[in-house]
Amino acid sequence: MKLVVLASLILLLSSITLFAQNNYSIKGSALDTASGTGLQNASIIVLNSKDSTLVRFTRADANGGFSMNNLREGNFILLLTYPDFADYVETFSLSSDKPLKDFGKLKMILKARLLEEVIVKGTAAQMTIKGDTTEFNAAAFNIEANSKVEDLLKQLPGIQVDKDGKITAHGQAVNKVLVDGEEFFGDDPTLVTKNIRGDMVDKVQLYDKKSDQATFTGIDDGERTKTINIKLKEDKKQGYFGKIDAGAGNDEFYQGQGMFNYFKSKKKFSAYGTLSNTAKTGLGWEDNSKYSASSNVQVTDGGIMFTSGDDSGLESFNGQYNGEGIPLTRNGGMHYDAKWKEDKYSINMNYKAGSIGVTGDKNSLNQNNLPTGIINTNTDQTIDNFMFRQKLDGTFLVKLDTTSDLKIIVDGTLKNSESNSNYFTSSLRGNGVSLNGSKRSLSNNGDQRIFNASALWTKKLKKKGRTISLTLGQKFDEDNANGFLNSENSFYNTLGLIDSIRFIDQYKTNKTRNSGFNSNLAYTEPLSKTFSVILNYGLNLGNSIAERESFNKSVTGKYDVLDNEFSNDFELDQTSNQTGAIFNYRKDKNVINFGTRLNAVDFKQTDRYTGKIYKRDFLNWLPQASFRHNFSKQKSFEIRYDGNTTQPNLNQIQPIKVNNDPLNIILGNPELKPSFRSSLNLSYYSYKVLTDKSIYFRGYYSTTHNAIVNNTLTDAAGKSTFQSINLTDKNPANFSFYGDYGQKIPGTELRIGLNFNTYFNTYFNMINSVLNETRSNSYSTRISVSRYKQKKIELYWSFGPEYITNESSLQKQINNNGWGANSWFELSLYLPNKFKIQSHANYKYQEKTQTFAEDFNRLIWNTTLTRSFMKEESLKLSLTANDLLNQNTGFNRMATSNMISQNSFTTIKRYFMLSLSYDLNHMGGAQPKK
Repeated sequence: MKLVVLASLILLLSSITLFAQNNYSIKGSALDTASGTGLQNASIIVLNSKDSTLVRFTRADANGGFSMNNLREGNFILLLTYPDFADYVETFSLSSDKPLKDFGKLKMILKARLLEEVIVKGTAAQMTIKGDTTEFNAAAFNIEANSKVEDLLKQLPGIQVDKDGKITAHGQAVNKVLVDGEEFFGDDPTLVTKNIRGDMVDKVQLYDKKSDQATFTGIDDGERTKTINIKLKEDKKQGYFGKIDAGAGNDEFYQGQGMFNYFKSKKKFSAYGTLSNTAKTGLGWEDNSKYSASSNVQVTDGGIMFTSGDDSGLESFNGQYNGEGIPLTRNGGMHYDAKWKEDKYSINMNYKAGSIGVTGDKNSLNQNNLPTGIINTNTDQTIDNFMFRQKLDGTFLVKLDTTSDLKIIVDGTLKNSESNSNYFTSSLRGNGVSLNGSKRSLSNNGDQRIFNASALWTKKLKKKGRTISLTLGQKFDEDNANGFLNSENSFYNTLGLIDSIRFIDQYKTNKTRNSGFNSNLAYTEPLSKTFSVILNYGLNLGNSIAERESFNKSVTGKYDVLDNEFSNDFELDQTSNQTGAIFNYRKDKNVINFGTRLNAVDFKQTDRYTGKIYKRDFLNWLPQASFRHNFSKQKSFEIRYDGNTTQPNLNQIQPIKVNNDPLNIILGNPELKPSFRSSLNLSYYSYKVLTDKSIYFRGYYSTTHNAIVNNTLTDAAGKSTFQSINLTDKNPANFSFYGDYGQKIPGTELRIGLNFNTYFNTYFNMINSVLNETRSNSYSTRISVSRYKQKKIELYWSFGPEYITNESSLQKQINNNGWGANSWFELSLYLPNKFKIQSHANYKYQEKTQTFAEDFNRLIWNTTLTRSFMKEESLKLSLTANDLLNQNTGFNRMATSNMISQNSFTTIKRYFMLSLSYDLNHMGGAQPKK
């Protein structure tokens, strides 16, 4: 009897449900706009508004009419498609008050008569492609109250944000993030992504930012920076918002930050400050690379300049934290930008100041493969580095009239650095007998001043497409440093007994100064409606000096005896003339660029100690060609060729003699000739809105002719002498491929992704007059699953194996081939009573190889429990566990040419921290909706 009653109830409920569904329906007709006739068999599709999954499908009758019954209550999307006609999309709702939706006569337009591909009413598509710009509609994604831009970016197809805030798009690093097309704190993207509110965003644009000149002329000059532009909603440009966050933990770990932003129409003011010893450095990755100095010379636009660094016989600290050691950072800054007089004038200013100190230990194991055997070297190092830096930059733009603009950019930087390092090195022959040993201590104090100024004037002439522009620039860089070098170098015979010991105890000073003027005049001429050319000419002038002095101790105990062998005074003057022509063809969906630039450089280097003058003339040739086809707003293909002449630098031609490492000596080669590198890039991107399916791949190939490579001679005592030579009969080559596929699983809230990444590198060097060919290859794949449900769950998991090979022709029996694996897991769960738990885990595995006898396993797991308070959940109390399993062992392995290295170092390990944060927000005159 119970079964009968239960079955009756189920039947009754089913009948009621079916009856209710029958009450919801739609109808209408699909017509040709031009003729008014019905479009027979037009596809009529109803999708869920929330996730675009299919609800019902039908065809139009002979008159174009359609109807659909048995629908349910809810929000939907109507999609009409017909061959050669633009799609029609409209959002609608069905409810008990409005169970029938009559669309009436829907007139569809031929694609040939329509510039836009999709007619959209209501909610726009998630993504569209406009030329070389991919634009995401923020309204199509879930944005929580108090979320940040970073949270929005994590939902965008093809974009990843790691735990440190670094952004990659389709496998390429994003180095610049703009707000409404303007710089926001200049060179630190994380200050945008981690602080601007997600609910303020209207659109997110992803593109390769071209130079100002290329943007003005519309002709690609080859300069590109992967960029994200955050476009804000108009109603969110009034008011203020900010955040205060402070935390303290065990083992004396702490961090604090504060940021305040005030927006008023076309004015923005922001200020921030950070203080921590938990690796919250506050420095963006582009900023770090921009101010690093690790080589003797820097080649820019075909010119050469002296830089400070190891070339002085000392070591300087560049202010970069790469995970090695324990950092202490203090940073702050202010930003202001404004537009006035109907946007005729605009200004953008940033001031940043901060310090970073890093202390720690490091151990390096190196295997040096030689034709006659191997040398194994063990080095222990201690570091104690500090830097304080200030930077002020400003951009001023004025629209002189309707046809011309003037843009002025100025920036200045002051840096003070201190570095102290101690090295303890021992080298063994392949049979385990001692070869040599070294004890070295280096200290360096440096002060640096940098100033740059540039002006860009652009003018549109009467003929459409005809333009002229002029760029002028001035730069100045001065670095003064001094420090001490103290070393004891021991050499052993074949029996492992001491053969000789060499001591060095010197005080060193170092002064470098670079100044330069550069200019470029560009003229564009439309040769037809689809074909144009840009012609340019530039004059660059440069002057540099490098004064380095080494002093030994006298009998008085003072460092006042000049060591002429390791002291020098050089002056460098150079003049370069650059000219070029780049052609541009645009028609329909195709864009073609091709052309070349030539740069003739004359430089004269004077040794002011000896009066010797060294002159050199060289020509840089930079051809380029590209083709882009936009199949649609969601699909594109591009292929690009670039050629680049690379001149030998001063350190390769005529090195400045140093004695900071007597076991490794560099010799010059005045007979060096330039090398030429050819590279080919291709990429394809496709995105389907309805299925949320994305496909992307990128391929790269390069080869170098007349390559400049190292010729290393290592004697029986393990002392190596390096000299650069040209390789005439072999060409180094690089190939890489990256593919990415992503799609939402129909009927679920899960998105899956699959990518494959591989590279093949072949490079050469000479070891004791024997050619060494190194092949380094990598194969990796990764599968990922993600889910995002507002105020419920945020899930991301990925796993992928990799196989790495590294083989040297000198020692074929010894390689560094082995398997590895990486896995990432991120989970955020929203619990009752405003609790939230977040976990982030990263697992890394590398198997033992012929070179390294042990497997490497590491699982780093961080988790945070948060309790929110107040109506808007703006007050939060958090408990964080960093490296919960205490497995964060600083470690990496790498292989280059004949050298294989393994490094272990001090790094931040397990700690617990209690934090309190408060978000204040008053944008657009209202609080954000929950």
